[in-house]
Amino acid sequence: MSPARQQALTWLGLALGLGLLIWLLAPVVAPFAGAWVLAYALEPAVRRLTQSTRMPRVLAIVVVLLGALLLVLAALLLVAPILWQQLPLLRDQLPDLLTRLYDTVAPRLEQLGVRIPHDFADFRALVIKALGTNSQSWIASVLNSARIGGSVALTTLGWMTLVPIAAFYLLLDWDSIVARMARLVPPRLLPGFSGFLQECDHLLGQYLRGQLLVMLILAVLYSVGLALFGFDLAVPVGVFTGLAVFIPYVGFGLGLVLALLAGVLQFGPHGQLIYALTGVAVVYGLGQIVESFFLTPFLVGDRIGLHPIAVIFALLAFGQLFGFVGVLLALPLSAVSLVALRRLVAVYQLSRLYTG
Repeated sequence: MSPARQQALTWLGLALGLGLLIWLLAPVVAPFAGAWVLAYALEPAVRRLTQSTRMPRVLAIVVVLLGALLLVLAALLLVAPILWQQLPLLRDQLPDLLTRLYDTVAPRLEQLGVRIPHDFADFRALVIKALGTNSQSWIASVLNSARIGGSVALTTLGWMTLVPIAAFYLLLDWDSIVARMARLVPPRLLPGFSGFLQECDHLLGQYLRGQLLVMLILAVLYSVGLALFGFDLAVPVGVFTGLAVFIPYVGFGLGLVLALLAGVLQFGPHGQLIYALTGVAVVYGLGQIVESFFLTPFLVGDRIGLHPIAVIFALLAFGQLFGFVGVLLALPLSAVSLVALRRLVAVYQLSRLYTG
């Protein structure tokens, strides 16, 4: 076996071993990976702030981190008033809405030959009885759910605490960390490795800017669409949905639930429940089509050099392989893979020229 092939197999074995170790330690590695992504995204802002204001780097990191956390908090505050105001109304109005919906839909379904099971009426009565109980039973149910989901709550709290702290220390030593990583690369491979990192950095920057543009366009689209249908909470629900689409599927689902809740509570008591559901279906259906087939492929895919079909395939493939985290990282990882593939193709073509 030639030394070059032996070295390639050694590097392949090390890569496979590292991948297996990361997979085994995924719960521990995940928050640190999130901190690394956060630090990478915020590093340009920290650098610009220190260069333009001559602010100490420690203070610049604190300012940028606090700004990012305030943006997240602002997005959450868009939802909190909606839930705080609407959930009590939902408890008060849902029994009447269920009765109206049953009385409206059941006769029409029977005219079409669809028989409503008798159990449905019993289920409706059970829901109405449950909603009519006093607040103490509701509080007990919430506390019971909190005990059941305590591990999830602790995990979320741990992420919220650990990720910003780890990101702070990564940003504080960012230059030295990058320099140490560069020293691990053999000197003869350093020029190619540096070029690879620069190209990846350029593509990932293009991805983040494209994703931000998609979020802003969708925030306007959902807000205007809901406002045209007369929704009182069009702006907070639309803006939250647009910002939350950064988390694929989950963000859209949360926005859809909030829009349905707002529509049912606003139009349901006036007998316009079908109008509310139709408005939400039209606005969110159109938004999903525009995002999936136009905005994401052309604003994000074009910026990172991916064909629209490749963008859709990457989302589906990474989601199938790695679940929610895979969907979240599908396009950035595809961009990095595209850079690596281009360089491998270039090396292959160059080797053919030399051997030919």
